[in-house]
Amino acid sequence: MGLSVIILAAGQGTRMRSSLPKVLHPLAGRPLVQHVLDTVNRLDDATLYVVYGHGGEKVREAFPGYGVNWVLQPEQLGTGHAVSQALPQIPDDHTILVVYGDVPLIGCETLQGLYSCATHGELSVLTTTLDDPHGYGRILRDSGGRITGVIEEKDASQSQRGIREVNTGFMAAPAGLLRRWVGALDNSNAQGEYYLTDIIALAADEGVTIHGVTAESAYEVQGINDRVQLAALERYFQRKQAEYWMRSGVTIADPDRFDLRGEMNAGQDVAIDVNVVLEGHVRLGDRVIIGPNTVLRNTTIADDVIVLANCVIEDAIIDSGSRIGPFSRIRPDTRLHSNTHVGNFVEIKKSDVGRGSKINHLSYIGDTSIGQNVNIGAGTITCNYDGANKYRTTIGNDVFIGSDTQLVAPVEVHDGATIGAGSTITRDAPAGELTLSRSAQMTRTGWKRPVKKT
Repeated sequence: MGLSVIILAAGQGTRMRSSLPKVLHPLAGRPLVQHVLDTVNRLDDATLYVVYGHGGEKVREAFPGYGVNWVLQPEQLGTGHAVSQALPQIPDDHTILVVYGDVPLIGCETLQGLYSCATHGELSVLTTTLDDPHGYGRILRDSGGRITGVIEEKDASQSQRGIREVNTGFMAAPAGLLRRWVGALDNSNAQGEYYLTDIIALAADEGVTIHGVTAESAYEVQGINDRVQLAALERYFQRKQAEYWMRSGVTIADPDRFDLRGEMNAGQDVAIDVNVVLEGHVRLGDRVIIGPNTVLRNTTIADDVIVLANCVIEDAIIDSGSRIGPFSRIRPDTRLHSNTHVGNFVEIKKSDVGRGSKINHLSYIGDTSIGQNVNIGAGTITCNYDGANKYRTTIGNDVFIGSDTQLVAPVEVHDGATIGAGSTITRDAPAGELTLSRSAQMTRTGWKRPVKKT
């Protein structure tokens, strides 16, 4: 028996008040629906169907080549109608698992349990118990505890609204049975929609066994309807990630001010201060220290590196023993070799900085290859762009660049050269020599500073 997963992602998300489809709003750096896709992809041999809405072409465009079957729901007439759009493509001998693109933290084990209960011609529904069930459909049971249906809150009586066990919307059923039940739905309700949950009563009337599977956590089945809920779930998710890494040996100064928006690998005795944001794929070696208010994106940092406060490092490789910051920006395609120092208000882009070299103050280094044990003085700029094309600067080993120097690319400073402070270098500087360019200093005796006219 095969498994088909229908992911409902057609909702307009009007309460988000956004031109972006609701399921594309990010949680921990990934669209809500991508969390769901990544989870269901872990189910064995599952065929995926994503139901998207009219105007939701952005959802398809966000996942090119993702290996799903896209199903258009041109009108949003309810969850039952949404499922009906995918049913014609699914064989009768499959089991169908219905999940939601705006419920990002659903667990794979929960879905596996839900699916397993429906593989013998039975229906399974996922429930949870809430202290405040407001807004959810309530699970109805008979005197023997058997599930008999679901009543939406808008249609529920006062006593039914007191029920705390709620329907999450997740369910699994044989495709043949689900096809018949969905075909029998009507929209005689307060919303005028075809509720998928109405099939539970239809199954009960036929005497079909209905299994209630309980979600491990209410957060696992928390749907997103507005930005307040999105922010709350973001904090929950980030707290869980922080707790995982703290139990794995990472020191996190404040787990409520930690954001991992991607994947992290961390060695021993790593320390992460407050308001650090990690995006994409970040790898931290042993004894790495990350200062506060720092952003790391798609970056590999080796052992014993110190990143001081307020730095941004993206798409870069930082080798062992290096020291960066505060207020440094390391841009893509940069590699800092071991024991380099990059200081405050230094920006480096698409450059290779050799072992033991120092760029400590107020400099821009772009499209540059720097050798070992080089000292770059404060205010140094590599002029890599002429307004049309970019050129490369090459600096050899053991070079000393004086403060306030402009290196106009393409240019090469050879091993052991010294560049005098305040120079503009437009031609190659020879090895082992002092090169400088300065206009003559002069003093105008008797010159008076201008004053304001009265």
